[in-house]
Amino acid sequence: MLKKFGLEDSKPMKTPMSTETKLMKDEEGESVDNTKYRGMIGSLLYLTASRPDIMFSVCLCARFQEDPKTSHLEAVKRIFRYVKGTTHLGLWYPKGSGIETIVYADSDHAGDYVDRKSTSGICTFMGCCLTSWFLKKQTALAISTTEAEYVSAGKACQQALWMKQALVDYGIRLDDIPIMCDNKGAIDLSKNPVQHSRTKHIEIRHHFLRDNVQKGNISIERVSSEDNIADILTKPLKREPFNYLRLGLGMMEHTE
Repeated sequence: MLKKFGLEDSKPMKTPMSTETKLMKDEEGESVDNTKYRGMIGSLLYLTASRPDIMFSVCLCARFQEDPKTSHLEAVKRIFRYVKGTTHLGLWYPKGSGIETIVYADSDHAGDYVDRKSTSGICTFMGCCLTSWFLKKQTALAISTTEAEYVSAGKACQQALWMKQALVDYGIRLDDIPIMCDNKGAIDLSKNPVQHSRTKHIEIRHHFLRDNVQKGNISIERVSSEDNIADILTKPLKREPFNYLRLGLGMMEHTE
């Protein structure tokens, strides 16, 4: 990939995106070849199947494929430069890992600088092995951090229920699956059957999270923001927290 796009001699970077980066439509910016830009995005999206650490950066840049500008291309090139410096990293799946399933959920409230919508990030582990991960821009505009986190936890609940059902096919029946969330408001809302006035506007479809908590299918547990692994899927991070959460994903240095 680096050779294909002429970046094999580029300087490696420590993170895929700077925390100072604020990608917008950049109407005043100089347009770039969108065929090349889409090719670069397509290659990186393929790579995210084994590199969850670049998932957020790639998906953010992918939102500007229709009319890419120089600023967007520079952001994409930085991802390639990060990949160049981390080709030794890969997901580690050790033999004999347990089947205890845990889901991490997080969101970056109003993190999109174009439409101010929030981004949900979900990652699922069986034992210490990362089994699925995704991020998605929320369809509705969340007016509070609690709402954004609650919607993300609802997505995590869907993933947890799917995982429970999939394991039944292998004769494995799990009790409640813990969903790790770092927002106290979202946790309280999932456990309290009484609608608070400030959350009445949240769509009914999101409240199935609370129903499944009451049924015992899942449980919502508190995790510190620093230890919420899904945080790496929702926003650019500085080098130290990025490396810490990348390790939490199970990405290790492989040796021949």
